[in-house]
Amino acid sequence: MHSIVRLSALWAAAFLSLTAAQSYTSCDPTEKTTCAEDEGTTSSDITYDFTQSSDLSKWTTTAGTVTASESGAEFTITEEGDAPTIETDYYIFFGEVSIVMQGAPGTGIVSSAILESDDLDEIDWEILGAYSAKLQTDYYGQGDSGDYDRWTWVDATDPLSEFHTYKWVWTETELTWSIDGTVVRTVTYDEAVHDGESRYPQTPMRVRLGIWAGGSSSSSGTVEWAGGATDYSDGPFTMYVKSVSIVNYNPAEYYNYTDESGSMDSIEIIGGTGTSGDDSSTGYFLSSTAPASVAAASGTLWRSHPSLGTLTTTTPTFAVGGASFMSFAAILMVMILL
Repeated sequence: MHSIVRLSALWAAAFLSLTAAQSYTSCDPTEKTTCAEDEGTTSSDITYDFTQSSDLSKWTTTAGTVTASESGAEFTITEEGDAPTIETDYYIFFGEVSIVMQGAPGTGIVSSAILESDDLDEIDWEILGAYSAKLQTDYYGQGDSGDYDRWTWVDATDPLSEFHTYKWVWTETELTWSIDGTVVRTVTYDEAVHDGESRYPQTPMRVRLGIWAGGSSSSSGTVEWAGGATDYSDGPFTMYVKSVSIVNYNPAEYYNYTDESGSMDSIEIIGGTGTSGDDSSTGYFLSSTAPASVAAASGTLWRSHPSLGTLTTTTPTFAVGGASFMSFAAILMVMILL
């Protein structure tokens, strides 16, 4: 019993440290009303070939140096403190992300692929360099680390020596992780609850890729979680990412948090056009112009509603069931239904 309690305490400490190491936000919209809008992308389907430096340069490097090679983007740790990381300069709001990746071998080394929002919703793949036949999946809602039952180990074939395609499909109602086309984990919106509050990731997120040394942490729990202390004389340690494909179900110029709830229903889609992967959405509302803090955005407005189907406008005029209505009438109808 004592060993179980001790192990639980170590894992708790590890995840607290882990969350601090990987998660950050410059402005949390659940705590401030002055956060800038999230920049989106009006492209619904984007693919990056990281064997080409021109594609790698489209991402923002937030730490260290990442280079393109024939094997893809190289994220290398050579000494303590190295943690090369890149991220998209735009957010997506539900969608699919496929990453062709090979983790770095090495005790304590963590190769990560992350989706994260400004209010610290988070979805992870984590390949630990001490384990050659399994890896870890995680998720968080609004940075809540109050329990530690959201991570799972999943079997994987040689994740440290072979490339695999790691994919998320993230909708309003369900989140799946898959490896090479096989689903290895599913979490539904209704399952993701802690202390009566939804902890389902549901706000616009950026894609972040990086490598770090959990085996150099000052937390003994993190070192144990990462498989042991990192010996840098065994390095360098390199993670490779060959390509990334992103499908954004709600393309837009901006996403705006309209309150501090951190719920999908509070997200305003500005200058958007798209088709949802899940027509059961009862959330987002639309705007043809950006808030005062950003330039005016024009474009098609979109919303999925279970009673109306897809609503679109370019004038703006909504098309519903083959009939056209001027925007005021359509907006009034939506307000009534809501």
